[in-house]
Amino acid sequence: MPPLTDDEWAEMALELPDMDSSVIQKYLQNREALISEEKKQRSDYSFRQGLSPIAKKACEIVSRIRAEEMQTTWTSALEEELAQQMTTTVFPGMMFSLAKEKMESTKLWKIVTRMPKGALLHAHCDAMVDFDYLLELVLNTPGMHVACHTSHLATAEARKEQVVDIVFRAAANTSSSLWKEDYVPGTFVLMTQAAHEFPEGGRAGFLQWLKSRCIINQTDAVEQHHGVAEIWRKFVKCFEAIGAIIHYEPIWRAFLQRLMNQLVADGVYWVEIRFAWPLNYCREGSEVPEPDYNHMFQVIEEEVAKFQATEAGEPFWGLRMIWTTLRGLGTRSVVENMDDCITTKMAWPHLLAGYDLVGPEDVGRPLADLLPELFWFRKQCAQEGVNIPFFFHAGETLGDGDSTDNNLFDALLLGTRRIGHAFSLFKHPRLIEAVKDKRILVESCPISNEILRLTGSIQQHPLPALLARGVPCSLCNDDPAILGQGTEGMSHDFWQALQGWENLGLAGLGSLAENSVRWAAFEDQDTEAWTRDVRSASVGAGIKSARLRQWAVQWEHFCLWIVTEYGDKYGDGVDDVVGAGGLEKNQA
Repeated sequence: MPPLTDDEWAEMALELPDMDSSVIQKYLQNREALISEEKKQRSDYSFRQGLSPIAKKACEIVSRIRAEEMQTTWTSALEEELAQQMTTTVFPGMMFSLAKEKMESTKLWKIVTRMPKGALLHAHCDAMVDFDYLLELVLNTPGMHVACHTSHLATAEARKEQVVDIVFRAAANTSSSLWKEDYVPGTFVLMTQAAHEFPEGGRAGFLQWLKSRCIINQTDAVEQHHGVAEIWRKFVKCFEAIGAIIHYEPIWRAFLQRLMNQLVADGVYWVEIRFAWPLNYCREGSEVPEPDYNHMFQVIEEEVAKFQATEAGEPFWGLRMIWTTLRGLGTRSVVENMDDCITTKMAWPHLLAGYDLVGPEDVGRPLADLLPELFWFRKQCAQEGVNIPFFFHAGETLGDGDSTDNNLFDALLLGTRRIGHAFSLFKHPRLIEAVKDKRILVESCPISNEILRLTGSIQQHPLPALLARGVPCSLCNDDPAILGQGTEGMSHDFWQALQGWENLGLAGLGSLAENSVRWAAFEDQDTEAWTRDVRSASVGAGIKSARLRQWAVQWEHFCLWIVTEYGDKYGDGVDDVVGAGGLEKNQA
């Protein structure tokens, strides 16, 4: 068919309805109604409906800032530019590892770091404090020694592969060197001596070498073609390299102070930390491990009280531990570890919040295989009169219908109160409804899922699908020290979610933060009391309700700061909104 002439096009164009026509307007109304109906199903819908005038204005301002930065900062050319700086093939969308430095210079970053994030519900103890601080601390702690139990470290290849053990020893050993071929494996060398003699740069090179063993570096993070199994191999080796570094009293105390300081500075006021320590914790000046976990927990209690007594620690609500057992262990080891958990709970009930199994799900034992141990554990808890609820990892996998994916079903049937990761949950419509009915929270860790190969970028993450279906979720940072975040807080995960998902916005972030408080285990509760407090939220009478009201005030102050800081450029009617009494109303 030949092209239309100008006269023919002019005649045909007259038949096109304009955007103001009744038929187009009717279509747009139906379109808006459909979108609106879908948004009513979102898990953050109720939170959005309750926003104060100040919070609504703050959300509008942040939306405009985000739109501006999408056009001026996060252009399609930026990722290509960053990728070209790398010496390896880059998988499209691998934005966190490539662009971390860039994101920390944005207005959204400044906003997110000021946000009250509530509670951190999913974090692994040994991978929490940044290694620049931690390794300097270890090197400066008297009596710390280092050994390699399998080989000398005289060659670069040996230094790349071998794992070292860092512990306290009372007597200094200066007669041997790790870096010489005549080193006797298993001989402990004074750490300061080892640092001084390090063949690639002395002390500074030694610290850099140790750090490189403990983190997933940028090259590791972007080698997508190596897949999930390979990155998990590197991830596990990081934990092997970290070893027992913080299992010595002086370092454990300093570790806790650093952790709490950094969390509060990032707007995190409560933390539940998963830990999987063997019995190798030593008191100051002793190289003999404690026979139980009592002194370790005593130190936790002392250091939390010490921190809360400071000006910096005044906003900190506290912390509890979640006991974890490595899911790859055999039955006897699992049961013995469970028994240690129950014994510790009896001695320190206020510091131990619950129980979990950890380690690579795809290669560890699935929950269905651990049913005998788990039912034994539940029976023993009942006999001893202790309350240790489950907070299971489940669905941290790309599988669909395999044993790892099916951990989600077992976690729900076993009564878990929260699910760690639940990455594959979006594939299960019936299970989603059950999770909602039972008010189970998903502890989502977007950056962890990206670095560990479950997704290529934040935009491919399944969390928006869960939020759209009404599943309650919170954001968590999982293993920030290992994963390259360089901070103990959650700002990177919050920024990624805000920048990555159009439907979320500041209000959605606020809902995720509120959820973290709502599903925090501030105290021991039976199932009925737990469910009641989750349902009643801030209108209840318990600790949880009081914390939610505290967080609501912090949220309003944060929103007022946004309006005050950015309202002149990105908002309108700021004075009218501030004068409308929104903040005072919420504080009341």
